[in-house]
Amino acid sequence: MDFLKQFGNYAKFIVPLRLEEGYGLTRKTAERAMDCGEKADLFIALDCGTNSVDEAAFIQSQGCDLIIVDHHQSKQKLPEGVLLVNPHVEGNGSDSDFCTVGLVFKLTHGILKLKRDQKDPTAFNITLRDYLDIVSMGTIADLVPLTRENRIFTRIGLKALSNTKRKGLGSLMRVSGMNAQHGVKPVDVSFKLGPRINASGRLADASLAVELLLSDDSAFCMETSLKLDSFNRERQEIERSIVEEAKRQVERTQADKSGLVVFGKNWHPGVVGIVASRLSRDYDRPCIVLGKEGDLAKGSGRSVEGVNLVQALSGFSDRLESWGGHPMAVGVNIQIEFIEELCSYFHEAIEAANAAPAYEKTLEIATYLELENITPQFMDEFDFLQPFGQENPEPIFATRSIRFRQRPKIFKDAHFRFSLSDKYGRPLQGVAWNLANRVPKTDTLVDIAYRLAWNSFGRQKALQLELVDWKYSKLA
Repeated sequence: MDFLKQFGNYAKFIVPLRLEEGYGLTRKTAERAMDCGEKADLFIALDCGTNSVDEAAFIQSQGCDLIIVDHHQSKQKLPEGVLLVNPHVEGNGSDSDFCTVGLVFKLTHGILKLKRDQKDPTAFNITLRDYLDIVSMGTIADLVPLTRENRIFTRIGLKALSNTKRKGLGSLMRVSGMNAQHGVKPVDVSFKLGPRINASGRLADASLAVELLLSDDSAFCMETSLKLDSFNRERQEIERSIVEEAKRQVERTQADKSGLVVFGKNWHPGVVGIVASRLSRDYDRPCIVLGKEGDLAKGSGRSVEGVNLVQALSGFSDRLESWGGHPMAVGVNIQIEFIEELCSYFHEAIEAANAAPAYEKTLEIATYLELENITPQFMDEFDFLQPFGQENPEPIFATRSIRFRQRPKIFKDAHFRFSLSDKYGRPLQGVAWNLANRVPKTDTLVDIAYRLAWNSFGRQKALQLELVDWKYSKLA
């Protein structure tokens, strides 16, 4: 939108209303887009449309050209004349892992080069690097591999994000409690900016987030950021309520089941995936969470290490209205009358998967360190490996045979803080998230696995160990 405006093209945008129109390029969304005032001569579909054959034909029948910019796999051929920007079609062997925002960036790059070849003066006043703040956000949030060009986009883009001139992003950062002066990390996008941007689409109209990113009005940006923050808190409350209800359902009817299937007629379909993630983690079992939408139960499944959900559900596919995903996460639509049958089947399928040769959970350690190795200089060199994400995971370090001299302090009933000392007596502070039920004994030799991070507060920052796991040392 911003790039097109530079050349005097004031496009209108439509974001699907997921609860009314469904996801992607549906007929309802296409009709609403084509009915927004002036007759359009170009329709650009983003992050959807690769397999929307009927919808593409409808758009063309309205005398409108169609460009689809998408990264989803192609299953069928689109009508003649549709321009498709997608690296995964027609067996071209592309190993591109761009999400749609990366493809949009490449498309704008191509247009800019063409315009410069045509000596368009506007083209020489546009710096594409200025868009990398948005490119980095989308690349992180869409969980594509942070390798090759994606890594470059994200590394440069996060620096741009720290100094963004976009008023909407600036206000959203302030509302999210971010301190950009110490730099923006992928975790800030994943857990602060992304959820607030997504919350409007889950509970209301996602176009609100687009308007925020495009706006130059400071008052509107702050008001909208506060609204998105409110939506996010509401989403969290809905999620907590459904998690509690789902857990009661599990304890009442499925406590002994290997695979969990829970259903609530009033559960909001926008949060069932998050609830499934929470349940599968808390019970350490694969889980499917379903809400009611019309005559169907719709929901999401999440798995645990070593259990392939796609394989587990393949034998039940004839009973499912639609489904798909990958080994760790699936989407499921099913007639409500078949839910009990799914419960029985899913339990047996997971039982069979668990009966296969034992899968031992492992934790991959990048390297073992002595505590005295962990210095600010080490952290500066370590920073060159950033940004961490898909296919460039954050390293987990380990140290053998250390002692907790002081008892860790539990907080919020779920986490604990601790302090260690290296052989020179230098203190190192640490935190353990969700490990309050496994606090190491004091003065006992333990091996610890941890991530390293800077803990920023105010204008200061301090080294911090984030405990991932621990075990008693063999020397103990």
